[in-house]
Amino acid sequence: MNVSEIMTNGPVSIKEGEFVTRARQLMRDHFLRGIVVVDEGNRLVGMLNDQDIMNITSTRSNVTVSGYARQSPTVTPDMDVAKAAKLMVQSKQNRVPVVKSTTDRTVVGILSDVDILRNVELPKSTSKTIEAIMTKKVKTCFPDERVSRVWNYMIETDYTGIPVVSKKGDPIGMITRRDIIKSGILRMSVEDERATRPNESPKVEKIMSTPAYTLSENDSIISAIKMIVQRDIGRVTVVNEQGKISGIVDRQDLLESIVKGWTE
Repeated sequence: MNVSEIMTNGPVSIKEGEFVTRARQLMRDHFLRGIVVVDEGNRLVGMLNDQDIMNITSTRSNVTVSGYARQSPTVTPDMDVAKAAKLMVQSKQNRVPVVKSTTDRTVVGILSDVDILRNVELPKSTSKTIEAIMTKKVKTCFPDERVSRVWNYMIETDYTGIPVVSKKGDPIGMITRRDIIKSGILRMSVEDERATRPNESPKVEKIMSTPAYTLSENDSIISAIKMIVQRDIGRVTVVNEQGKISGIVDRQDLLESIVKGWTE
């Protein structure tokens, strides 16, 4: 299977000289986790993802995208999907631009981890249960915590989503980068949490995603892929026999397990 068979044509993009505020608007309007940065000739400059947006803490409206775009692996329409997936795992990117060729970097499409998860079969050597690939040390937060505190933690740790739990420790939802970007509160600066107006940040419960999508440790990797693809979510909370959080599995974990299976 080639990349051209599963990629999205004509992706949303932004010119390298445009403002970061415009990038945020496009990501909110189109529910994007990453946006392609191009020059005036529609040639690839790089990718700007939701983590990059969160790291740009200036509230000035004249900050441009130029300089913030990160390099992306060269993926072409005729490339085998397995090779493209390996490049995505190595670069730790969940969306990569597709260019015409290795010499012509005109952007023609975009390939996401969801495109791959939706269309490929699991290698036979892939681990069977979620427990084998999940992240076990999970940071959680409460619904009455301030978003600015969670946002700062995401910046520091590179987390993409944090489960929200009740005071009894039961999962009730998830707060993600996408939720924060959609809420439009990213004009806050990091210093707000340490300054005089920390209580002006909304509470997590105001913008978190519900319900809490959960699977058990012994559920199959296929079930995790199906839930993530069908629900259009980035991660699933994993619970033990007592219903308490024991881990989290995200799209990157699933893609890595597939690539590892292909390699073996």
